[in-house]
Amino acid sequence: MTDANDLKNRVLAPADLVAVGPSAVVSRTLVDRPAGTLTVFAFDAGQGLSEHTAPYDATVLVLEGEGEFVVGGSAHRAPAGSMLIIPAGVPHSVRARQPFKMLLIMIRGLAP
Repeated sequence: MTDANDLKNRVLAPADLVAVGPSAVVSRTLVDRPAGTLTVFAFDAGQGLSEHTAPYDATVLVLEGEGEFVVGGSAHRAPAGSMLIIPAGVPHSVRARQPFKMLLIMIRGLAP
């Protein structure tokens, strides 16, 4: 597996940087800085992240497959190529409707 420092100054296919594991959620942090993070996730069908909140807005870009996000009680189906901005402080969860991959972009700033 390539080290995060080896990813700089290269054209990347984010979906290729993490593989779906059987009955698993797999993640790989690409950038982790005080200003924010970039993390690629791969979910097997039926897997997910339980409801939680984040102190900053979170942007999700679905790379492959389809996920279901529940944000503040509202369900959103998100197929490959779609993006969802999750507001800071709002409870949210994610579940894989089928194997899928997403890029999570967190930019830290002033909390609302």
